[in-house]
Amino acid sequence: MTPAMKLAGFAALILLLMAGAAGVTWQVQDWRMGKKLAEQAGLHKDDLAAISNSAAAQAQAEQGKRLALEQQLAGQDQQHSKELFDAQRNQARLRDQLATADVRLSVLLAEDPASSCNVPTGPGPGAVGVVHAARRAQLDPAHAQRIVAITDDGDNAIIALRACQAYVRAITR
Repeated sequence: MTPAMKLAGFAALILLLMAGAAGVTWQVQDWRMGKKLAEQAGLHKDDLAAISNSAAAQAQAEQGKRLALEQQLAGQDQQHSKELFDAQRNQARLRDQLATADVRLSVLLAEDPASSCNVPTGPGPGAVGVVHAARRAQLDPAHAQRIVAITDDGDNAIIALRACQAYVRAITR
């Protein structure tokens, strides 16, 4: 064998050793990176589990708040329904009393001597009234019914307004 062939063989051997060493280095690097990637995947999995648990707890808390609000609103709805029912029952009783003449509506007359108002003051000394020694005029039952109907609408509107305000207060808390 000639020295050039020995040199070429030696160079080839060195190249093979370098290639083998590079392959081993790549394999070791692959193992290291695989281990690091596995650790990072485990940490990522733990982070995702913590985030998921936190989101589930928050969703459960929000659901509890929503259920409490629904119960509060249901209670308020029952209360306002009862108020409306009671007001309607009282209004119906008043309308019945006006229709049967058990109750008469009257108005207080102004004490103006210059006035030429000749409105009858109703029944005489046996009439029951709140204001003593003042002139009163009884209203026609049809007019009284219309006045009661107007006050019925006003009472219903006030009850509905209170219900709306309570709903808005409950929602905005």
